[in-house]
Amino acid sequence: KHYLCGYCAAFTNIAVTFPIQKVLFRQQLYGLKTKDAVHQLQKDGIRNLYRGILPPLMQKTTTLALMFGLYEDFSSLLHSHTSAPELLTRSMAAVLAGTTEAVLTPFERVQTLLQDYKHHDKFTNTYQAFKVLKVYGMREYYRGLVPILLRNGPSNALFFGLRGPIKQCLPEATSYSAHLVNDFICGGLLGAMLGFLFFPVNVVKTRMQAQIGGEFQSFSKVFEKIWLERDRKLIHLFRGAHLNYHRSVLSWGIINATYEFLLKLL
Repeated sequence: KHYLCGYCAAFTNIAVTFPIQKVLFRQQLYGLKTKDAVHQLQKDGIRNLYRGILPPLMQKTTTLALMFGLYEDFSSLLHSHTSAPELLTRSMAAVLAGTTEAVLTPFERVQTLLQDYKHHDKFTNTYQAFKVLKVYGMREYYRGLVPILLRNGPSNALFFGLRGPIKQCLPEATSYSAHLVNDFICGGLLGAMLGFLFFPVNVVKTRMQAQIGGEFQSFSKVFEKIWLERDRKLIHLFRGAHLNYHRSVLSWGIINATYEFLLKLL
């Protein structure tokens, strides 16, 4: 049931927040201001607003199903086979779940290509994007794997580790709707915090995955290139972070509340 609840929570979230994610993506890739990114999407037209939604829909639903399901499975497995403290076993379970999620990198890779207007003339749908990458070999599907691994494991450990303590700090829920609100607030706060913390990692990941063919540059090399392009100012690495913060509050609030709601029903 943890897998199913994670899947449904992700589906609900993607359907609601995809247009916001697309504005954020343009800011990460080109360092645009919010109004310029929105204007760019307006020029693309309504037909292209949900262009590229299939890969994140497939990737995020599967990823969150694995995130919640594997976390529970790994936690039980480690708890029954080791005598380590529960905090350590649960942290390890979260990291392992996040690392396993990285298998789905090709979907994140294709989503990046479909959302970049520079590739609009190369392919029109997910199938074509996968077909184009096939020419370059399997490795091309996993371009940007390192930043994804750097992001997934630690962020999972922090999410599952802090979810309980944050909820305990909120006013005690005395009704079903109050529990739902608390779960939304808890998930939203955590998602926003983690999204901000790992924002520069996602900026590097986006730049790496926007490339088709050519040299596979290291994480540090791409980071250095972006750092120089953005005038060596930390604040420029966080362009789009404010929108990401608000999107994450909504996105992870929906995910956590939907997950906990469905968990109680099943």
